[in-house]
Amino acid sequence: MATICATVSPEAKKPKSITINGFRISTQKLPILKADPIEEMTQKLGIAPPEMIFGDNYVAIEHEKSNWGIDFNAFDALDLVDKTGQSMLQVAYSGEWQKSREKTHEGIKEVVKPFDWSYSTDYKGTLHPNARPFEPTTKPIPIELLKRPDPILFFDEVVLYEDELADNGITMLSCKIRVMPGRLLLLTRFFMRLDHVLIRLRDTRVYVDFATGEVIREYLSKECEYEKVRQMLAATRDDIPAFLRDPNRLSEILPLVEKHSERLVLGD
Repeated sequence: MATICATVSPEAKKPKSITINGFRISTQKLPILKADPIEEMTQKLGIAPPEMIFGDNYVAIEHEKSNWGIDFNAFDALDLVDKTGQSMLQVAYSGEWQKSREKTHEGIKEVVKPFDWSYSTDYKGTLHPNARPFEPTTKPIPIELLKRPDPILFFDEVVLYEDELADNGITMLSCKIRVMPGRLLLLTRFFMRLDHVLIRLRDTRVYVDFATGEVIREYLSKECEYEKVRQMLAATRDDIPAFLRDPNRLSEILPLVEKHSERLVLGD
């Protein structure tokens, strides 16, 4: 087994980072974008961004010797939102949402076009240029290893964007990463709850074994009609409103829609 060599950057510096066995993990958390960067992002994306857009936030994993890296950021995630309107949830709220966006973006021409206003994305991260691609695998992330009580050397939670869907629910994309001496796990989660309509979760997990250089990426998509979830919860003694705000608990009961895994091994 390779010797673990870890160095952590001072807390005061941005971004936060840790380096273990040639893997550098970095995170950055800054305030929501101001008007000018939002307008620039709007023009580049071709759609109006969410209410709270953390365009400078990111999580990155890099393997310096093999020139491999993957990062998670708001722009690339939003660039995968359906911009044709074909996936748009056709409910009464859509008109209300569009009016709120027209008011928010007064003065910006042609901002509100038909698109998926729930900001649903199947974003799995952005591979760095010339990075080796993943290949399909049936090998799962080793959950038992992650359950071990290993010390956590580095942890962060980074929100990329959030929107309250005109006060009719919530949509959020966030990343959590924890680094142990032998491995790391990153979870990027898209959570959308449109009240009385639909609940949706899309999770991307990235697992790295520092000793072997193995990287596994797993994508899961789960969703269910809002009222069906309420019916499932009706027979329990759970606090239903609190349950519906908790994506971790919802993940346990939402039916699986899609799942696939990919893998690669990085050499020295």
